Amino acid sequence: MSVRIRLQRHGRKQTPLYHIVIADARSPRDGSFIERIGTYNPMTKPATIDIDRMKAYEWLKNGAQPTDTVNAILRFKGVLFYKHLQRGVAKGSFTAEEAEVKFRAWVDDKESRIEARVKATAEDKKARASQISGTVKKAEKKKPKVEENSDELLNVNLDKAPAAVAAEEVSETAAEVVNEAKEEVTNESAAEVTETPAEEVSAETPAEDVSTETPSEEEPVG
Repeated sequence: MSVRIRLQRHGRKQTPLYHIVIADARSPRDGSFIERIGTYNPMTKPATIDIDRMKAYEWLKNGAQPTDTVNAILRFKGVLFYKHLQRGVAKGSFTAEEAEVKFRAWVDDKESRIEARVKATAEDKKARASQISGTVKKAEKKKPKVEENSDELLNVNLDKAPAAVAAEEVSETAAEVVNEAKEEVTNESAAEVTETPAEEVSAETPAEDVSTETPSEEEPVG
């Protein structure tokens, strides 16, 4: 009679829960079994596995053949590693105490990693739930308004802004520059007007004097 280590399905529709059983290879999947050595719940993240390692090792040593899924479960829980260590003890590579210490160290490391993964999954679920439902915003306290002095308010309202003052100063300086330029132009034009008639008179007077002094005709000799 060949003996198999396999899964037996239980649970409701779309929510399976498996029992890890020792059964005859000829019996149906959910039929009779010899012994139940653990449970396997794939609906959790990570999957929840509860198995008796020593019973699983004894059945493996006696020749029971696990299915592919059960073989992966046994590797994950360290049953195959324990079998490997017992082979080393049988060959004399190390003592049984050393094998036990190595196995316990491996199990502790594995369990710590599983626990860290469970915590990370719980935090992810919590963050996802907060994103879906939303978080309530805290009410912000309004700060009291500070009363300003009436004198300061009057100064602010009556006094001109710095930009307006600067603009007025620029416009005044521009007007002064334009007025000075106009005055210079008018002074220069007046000086030119006063100089030009004197030059013309001085240039024309000698010709008139010569014309008056020269006789028009010679007197006949009598």
